[in-house]
Amino acid sequence: MIQIQPFNLAFTDDVIALILPIQQLEFSLPVTIEHQPDLLKIPDVYQADGKGNFWIALDGDKVVGTIALMDIGNEQAGLRKMFVDKNYRGPEHRIGKRLLDTLISWAKEKGFKDIYLGTTEVMTTAHRFYEKNGFVEVERENLPNERFTSLVDKKFYHLVL
Repeated sequence: MIQIQPFNLAFTDDVIALILPIQQLEFSLPVTIEHQPDLLKIPDVYQADGKGNFWIALDGDKVVGTIALMDIGNEQAGLRKMFVDKNYRGPEHRIGKRLLDTLISWAKEKGFKDIYLGTTEVMTTAHRFYEKNGFVEVERENLPNERFTSLVDKKFYHLVL
């Protein structure tokens, strides 16, 4: 049974071990842990303000998915670090959907009105997933700010809550 729960420090190495191979090996993205210092201080970056959060999907004690919500000001949030182990993707597992639903529910409870996200051009399955879940593509110049973006993000989405 897959459990969704807020991140705690005991899972730092497991989160990194999930995310980096997806970025580097599966999608050939030129990113390293040095490009993502937030992964080494998840509580400070995502959980300290009480509005944002970072969740993990666990199969037993194995991290198989992640998602994060970052407060970017003005009742707006950035969705970050959504990754699911490729062996756990698809409608039979629904981990991505469960992670996203958890994030959206939290965002509504915390009073956010909008969620933005950035992704790469090569993650086409992610594009379809976001669009299927109500996100609309927007141009970079229409983002409220870029606090939630990463160096490889070239495609951006917006969801009105």
